[in-house]
Amino acid sequence: MRHIIICGPSRAGKTTLARRIGEELGHFVIHIDKLVTVFQRAYPRLDIRLNWDRDKTTENLAPFLGHFLGLFHADSRPFVLEGGYFDFDRLAPFLKRYGMPEARDSFILIGLAQNHKTPDEFVRDFRKYDTPGDWTYPLSDEDLREVAEDAVPYSRSMTGHMLKHGFTVYDTSNERERVFQEILADLKGGRV
Repeated sequence: MRHIIICGPSRAGKTTLARRIGEELGHFVIHIDKLVTVFQRAYPRLDIRLNWDRDKTTENLAPFLGHFLGLFHADSRPFVLEGGYFDFDRLAPFLKRYGMPEARDSFILIGLAQNHKTPDEFVRDFRKYDTPGDWTYPLSDEDLREVAEDAVPYSRSMTGHMLKHGFTVYDTSNERERVFQEILADLKGGRV
């Protein structure tokens, strides 16, 4: 099976889905948030931080992600790379250097979105599903509400970006477990 890229906004289920793919399909799991943390600590001059400036983080990571995907797209051990800091317009020049005109030619692209949620539902789910390792976990209710207000238009915008670049997009606003089962069945059946 080919390598998989899972993209989507915060709390759409990317990490959970990647873990499930790793368990059920044997893919090695790579989390972009962990890469960002490493870059933040190892190379502070790059000024890459989680949820600080989404555009700047995405722009700063594009060369690294482009070269990573280019170098390892032909590697024999399948991996699943998940995160929210993909901008395939910025990645495209790097991928082309490795003979990939489009990411969809070399990777299975899965997009997760939550386009049917209100800010109140986002706040509820942040509180319900966040763990101490999530950047939203320690936020006050007021700060979390601000994140939720941004999440609604950002999810819709990101959906358009993912569709433009050939992602199969699944909405995890409701019945997340059923959606994950559908994705796993689609992967096993070769439908994505």
